[in-house]
Amino acid sequence: MDGTTAMSTVIDVAGVSRRYGEVLAVDDVSLQVGSGELFGLIGHNGAGKSTLFRAMLGLERPDAGQVRIEGEVVGSSTFRAVRRRIGYLPENVAFHDNLNGRETLAFYAALKGVPEADCARVLERVGLAAAAERRVRGYSKGMRQRLGFAQALLGHPALLFLDEPTNGLDPQGIRDFYATLGTLQDEGVTIVLTSHILAEIQERVGRLAIMKSGRVHAVGTVQDLREATTLPLWFELRLAAGAHDPLHAAAAALASDGCELRMEGNRAWLRCPRPVKMRALAALAALGALLQDLQVREPSLEDILLGQKTA
Repeated sequence: MDGTTAMSTVIDVAGVSRRYGEVLAVDDVSLQVGSGELFGLIGHNGAGKSTLFRAMLGLERPDAGQVRIEGEVVGSSTFRAVRRRIGYLPENVAFHDNLNGRETLAFYAALKGVPEADCARVLERVGLAAAAERRVRGYSKGMRQRLGFAQALLGHPALLFLDEPTNGLDPQGIRDFYATLGTLQDEGVTIVLTSHILAEIQERVGRLAIMKSGRVHAVGTVQDLREATTLPLWFELRLAAGAHDPLHAAAAALASDGCELRMEGNRAWLRCPRPVKMRALAALAALGALLQDLQVREPSLEDILLGQKTA
């Protein structure tokens, strides 16, 4: 399930490959992103994320395949009009230290053909209005990152490409950033982002693609990816007095299904294959008041990326 059937496709990557000498950075990648999606692209360093990003932006010409955005082939003469509706935040932003925040945005507004009056709006949106007249040399790393986000928002883009967009942001800044993305989604903006902070994005993106060695190995929601792996579930238990023997008996009955029990004082951990989830829950529920608390720990996005084995 690619998740785009109920929405129009904005980005269509078809069989894209890109080689640098002996290194095949992107290897026959195909994926689609639908209108209004918040789509994540994750993978190890060197997985090909940045190269694919640049190919989607038209900054890299594929050796094979093509990318279409809003139906136009990236890099063609007809793509120029589409490009004006794209905002881009690169992984490493660099600004002229002698300019202040407002002047910096005015520079980018002139490059984009955007009215300078739009600068005040985006500075307010990213929380830099009070620092607009301060020279960029006095900005913290997080403030520079927000300024980079501001330049990406100039001109009301319909599509945003954000490469490691929360670099340098503190926890409140990260929360504010994703709140802004949510508002932009409500306005119909399509967003594609990369991040190496997997715990940060796993509950925030709609769908994502996992890249390894230049290829897309899986695409879907976090839950789709969980269900496509052989990674186990963990049941974390807190026990009442007298629960040890009944719990051992319940675990023994599940042992043939591949479940394993570990106990430590009044706490226990039951590891089970995903297909056994409901049988394990029923067996644990039968303990009644002997079970004081139960939490089910699904594989995290980090677990999926580092230990992914598709069924």
